[in-house]
Amino acid sequence: MSDLVASHKVMRNYLAALLTEEQEPEVQTKVAEVKKQQLNQLLATVQPDKPKAAAVPAATAAPKIEAKVQPEIVKPAPAATANKVVVPEVVVKAVPPAAPAMPVVEKTYRQGRFQALFFEVAGLKVALPLKDLGGIHKITAINTLPGKPLWYKGVMLYREQKINVVDTARWVMPEKYDQQLAESLNYQYVIMLGKSSWGIACESLINTVALEQEDVKWREAQGKRPWLAGLIKQHMCALLDVDALIALLAQGAGSSD
Repeated sequence: MSDLVASHKVMRNYLAALLTEEQEPEVQTKVAEVKKQQLNQLLATVQPDKPKAAAVPAATAAPKIEAKVQPEIVKPAPAATANKVVVPEVVVKAVPPAAPAMPVVEKTYRQGRFQALFFEVAGLKVALPLKDLGGIHKITAINTLPGKPLWYKGVMLYREQKINVVDTARWVMPEKYDQQLAESLNYQYVIMLGKSSWGIACESLINTVALEQEDVKWREAQGKRPWLAGLIKQHMCALLDVDALIALLAQGAGSSD
């Protein structure tokens, strides 16, 4: 908006300069007449002063010389510049090209019917789009690593692949996670998230269900819990946004961050 106002101001100044140039012959004549009258008045009031001779001895006194003072003539300013309007110079700075906008990745499951995998963690039913499922593995030995978040269970090896296993219950609902809940958990499987090395632990696999778009109350506004894609109405369970979940895990962030 400020650029538009500045542009309009420059154009107004430019048009004003053009209008002044069109009236310049008439203005030029009037200015010349005024300057001539002022010059005549000035010359009429100027009289030459007689300078006083300095006192010297009579024998050496020089003859008196009467100095004539020439009146100073004030020249009028050129009429062509008397009413000259200065048009401001517009400096156009080179603006570097803007960085290309990152393309918005459209979720494939946001178009038409899609399949979702349902699983259970600590009595909580959760689902994720089947297209974002990277695989399901039976849990084996997990090697813990120091200096990691509490929800990070450790690394599990599967055919020379290192899988970062997440304590799903502790990550999703840390406020309800206590000693009693920890002792009651019986993780059986690791659900791989897309093509990443992250896997979330679950106690049981329920089934896969075909869902329509209207079956989900989609999360439209950005804010907290970007990992939550929506709520599946009939099953009253959370649908995971796998891409957002992977990003949070990679940052070491919790579910409420």
